[in-house]
Amino acid sequence: MRAILCVLDSLGVGEAPDAASFGDTGANTFGHIVRACSSGQGDREGFREGPIMIPNLIELGLGLAAEAAGGPLPLQRPKKATGLFGFAAELSRGKDTPSGHWEMLGLPVEFDWGFFPKTVPAMPNDFTDALIMEADLPGILGNCHASGTEIVAELGETHVRSGCPIVYTSADSVVQIAAHEEHFGLERLYEVCGIARSIADRWNIGRVIARPFIGSSAQGFQRTINRRDLVTPPHGPTLLDMAQAAGHETISIGKVGDIFGHRGISTSLKAGRNASVLDVLMKEMQRAPDGALIIANFNDFDTLFGHRRDVPGYARALERFDQDLPTLLACMRDDDILILSADHGCDPTYPGSDHTREFVPIIATGPKIKPGDIGQRETFADIGQSLASHLGLSPLSVGVNFLPKGDHGEL
Repeated sequence: MRAILCVLDSLGVGEAPDAASFGDTGANTFGHIVRACSSGQGDREGFREGPIMIPNLIELGLGLAAEAAGGPLPLQRPKKATGLFGFAAELSRGKDTPSGHWEMLGLPVEFDWGFFPKTVPAMPNDFTDALIMEADLPGILGNCHASGTEIVAELGETHVRSGCPIVYTSADSVVQIAAHEEHFGLERLYEVCGIARSIADRWNIGRVIARPFIGSSAQGFQRTINRRDLVTPPHGPTLLDMAQAAGHETISIGKVGDIFGHRGISTSLKAGRNASVLDVLMKEMQRAPDGALIIANFNDFDTLFGHRRDVPGYARALERFDQDLPTLLACMRDDDILILSADHGCDPTYPGSDHTREFVPIIATGPKIKPGDIGQRETFADIGQSLASHLGLSPLSVGVNFLPKGDHGEL
C-alpha cells in the first residue's frame, strides 16, 4: 500500500472564486489550451497540430473535472470515467509554489508572504546593499519584475563581462538570481543565494531561486537543470513529517525536496525535465517499499511553457505526459493510489508571465480505487487528508478525505 502524488505544475482548470482579487479574472490554463488547440492556435509546424490528444487523462476524468470547474470544452467525454475526479480551491493567501504544495499536504499558508512592488527598482536599497556587501559582489543587474528567459537574454552578456549576478522578482514572493555556470560558477551562485536567503527573511520572502545558465551569447543562453530553491521552512507539520515520524519512507522527486526545505523527506531525488522526473518516478515505484509516500513535481509545464506563454509547448507536454501515463500506471501495485493534481495555474494565454489563481484538478486512480465524481473541494488539503487515510496515518488538521468507503478511507 503506497501513495504517489504527481504535481503537474501549473495545470489550473479555471478561475478560482477569489481570482479577481489576484487580477486573474477569466484565467483557465487547461481550458484555454484546449480551446486554442481546437481553433488551430495550438499548432506549431513540425511540433504538434490539431485538437489536443490526451485520451488517457480524459478517460481518467480530467476533462470532466475541468468542465465542472471552468465550463464546457471541445473534448470527447468518456462514457464513464475510470478515476475519481474533481477540482479544488485554495485556502492559502498566495498563488505561489510553496503555498500550493504545502496546502496539498495539509498546511495552508493563511498568512501573507512579503512581496516586492512592480517598480524599478523593485527591491529596496537595504536589501540590495546588504546582498552586495555580504556576498562581496561588484554589484547586481536587473532589480525588477521580469521573465527569467527574457532578462537573461537582455542582461546575460553584461553579467558575463561584469561579474554582477542578475537579480529579479515576480508577482510571487521570490528573489531569483541568475548567473552563468562557468563564468560566475555554480557553487558561487549557490553561495550568493544562501546569503540572499538569510537577508530575504527580513522581508518575509518565501523563496530564493538559483537560476544557472550556460551559453556564449544572448541568442544561445539556456537555463540548466541545476536550479536550486531555498525556501522558508514550512511553518507547521505536513503529511511528509507525519509519514516519516510513523516510519514510512518519504520520497521527493524534482524540486519537491527544495520546496519543503527537505523536511520530512527520507530520500530527495533531483530530476530536471519532465521525462527525467517520470523516469526517476517509475524507478522509485519499482523499488519503494510498502507504505511509501512518493511526491514528484513535473515542472516543465510551468517553467518552460506557462511562464513563457507557449500554448503549443504546453499542449505538447501534456500530450507526451498522456502518452507515458499507461506505463506509469503499470508500475502501480494492487493497493497503491496515484493522484494527479497541480499547485496553481499559469495560463499561457493570459497577459504577463505570472501564475494565475485557479482551481486545480484532482484525479485519483489505483487498482482498488472506485471511480466517481468527488466534485468541488474547499481546499487542496483534501489531497493530503485522503493520502493520510490511504496510508493509515492519523488525520491531518485540515482537509476532508474524498476516498469512497472501502478505498482505505471513506467520505
